[in-house]
Formats: sequence, C-alpha cells, structure tokens
Amino acid sequence: MGCCSGHGAGSGPFSEGRELVEFVYNAHGGGLRDQPLAGGGLETICQGCGAGFRLETFVAVCPACHGVHAVAPPRSDDPANIQYAGDDFRLP
Repeated sequence: MGCCSGHGAGSGPFSEGRELVEFVYNAHGGGLRDQPLAGGGLETICQGCGAGFRLETFVAVCPACHGVHAVAPPRSDDPANIQYAGDDFRLP
C-alpha cells in the first residue's frame, strides 16, 4: 500500500492523535520520521505543555517536555495538522 492508503482500521495519514504519530513514525519502515519538512519546518505550540517550538521533521519532540508530535506528508503544509501522541507516549 502507498503512504496515502489506509493501513489497518482507521489508521493512516488522516488519523489523529497517537494513531497518527504511530502511523508516521512507522511509515516506510521508519524512513519517514526523521525526514526534514519543507521550508525548514512548522512553528507550533506543544499540545502537552504549551511551549513554542519548530517541528522540523515529520516526527519530533517538544524540547521543553519531550511530548511527541507528528504531521503526515499530505498535510505537512499547515501547523493545524500537527498531532500530539499524548502525555504518556514516548518514542522507543
């Protein structure tokens, strides 16, 4: 299946929260997560602690609280599409 196809029940690039973060983290065998976002990234506010930071790769952590955020490629042009995995989620 391609990146924009569904991967299991409800998961994919248009899912939300932890499900989206896990999808992007694992997409393309993990090869997507560390790829830089176009234009140097997206300015955002951490959805966990409220600190401002720049999401520079498809999956990144807030430098203040280490909360994990992600954005999927087809939606990576708008900070409103950044999803947060939740306070209890940490990268492996």
